Amino acid sequence: MEKKKIFKVEDSNVAGLGSDMDKKCRVDAAATEKAWAKAGKKPGMQIWRIEKFQVKTSQTPLGTFYKDDSYICLNTYKVPDSEKLAWDIHFWLGETTSQDEAGTAAYKTVELDDFLGGAPIQHRECCGYESHMFCDYFKESGGVKLLEGGIESGFNIVKPEEYKPRLLHLKGRKNIRIEEVPLKMASLNAGDVFILDAGMDLFQWQGKKAGKNEKARAGQLSRAIDDERRGKPEVYVISQGDKDEGDFFKYFEDQSAEAIAAIPDEVGDDAEWEKTSEKRLFQVSNSSGSLEMKMISEGTVKKSQLVSDDVMIFDIGSEVFVWAGKGADKEEKKSSMSFAGKYLVDYKRPAFLPISAILEGGENETFNSSFDKE
Repeated sequence: MEKKKIFKVEDSNVAGLGSDMDKKCRVDAAATEKAWAKAGKKPGMQIWRIEKFQVKTSQTPLGTFYKDDSYICLNTYKVPDSEKLAWDIHFWLGETTSQDEAGTAAYKTVELDDFLGGAPIQHRECCGYESHMFCDYFKESGGVKLLEGGIESGFNIVKPEEYKPRLLHLKGRKNIRIEEVPLKMASLNAGDVFILDAGMDLFQWQGKKAGKNEKARAGQLSRAIDDERRGKPEVYVISQGDKDEGDFFKYFEDQSAEAIAAIPDEVGDDAEWEKTSEKRLFQVSNSSGSLEMKMISEGTVKKSQLVSDDVMIFDIGSEVFVWAGKGADKEEKKSSMSFAGKYLVDYKRPAFLPISAILEGGENETFNSSFDKE
């Protein structure tokens, strides 16, 4: 079997966008893109998948993403105490998506931004390391579900009684992620929760050291899957060590008394990307005659340190914001994403960190709440 190529986030070509000619082409293209005809007209979530360079409405259940693919997600909401609409656009890059699909998703995200008048906040999301905001969208549907495969998997509708059993691993503290893992005993551990989806039977197996948030999210996911199948499946909740564990383990070809006894107690890191490092604020400016980035603050960052005439890069630990002040010029704005990428490399920050591009006056709660008190 040919080994899948792992997409490298640092190779994302979004940083190359932004020239005057590029923007004009995007605006013209956005007006003719059929996928955007009903985009952002009313509150709610709209999701498109990139299929052979085309933007197609996703047909998979809400919150389900296939690792071979790239998606664009548009969340439309009303501004508090107003009838005005606002938007967040997230382009999601699968672990094994192709470079072409990733590039198309990034390009089309900017195009959709142009279609909506440049008002949306743009976010880059990476498979398995989604931002807290992104995960929150799908709480009611059981959370973000990361499945193997791609386009063909998404359209392969199978009757529940014909399902090939699959094992879903739930892990995290604040941002619970759900990932399909091999149906093998070695996939289990005592620190997390697993759901065995056997079509007409759903088993929620809870490790003895699993966190309460993981258990709660597993319950949501089980109910969501059950609802999708019109309540036909039977749902079982089993804690590690229960006498009826055998009903769960019978689906594992390699199950044995020795394998059960060998399930590791180690909880492991519940999501390396949830750990925060010291906050950092940088200023991107060409006031000296050449475009350069310099650190403004580290550790303690205050909102008063933002400079409206320039672009600022703000690393809050779990996410990086590219903030464009109202007075920032075109050169600063179009180079800001590339500087954010350079920052991740120079400071040895994870390449998968979410990056959000926002304009002064259009900040979200995550950004505003990350500053220290004046």
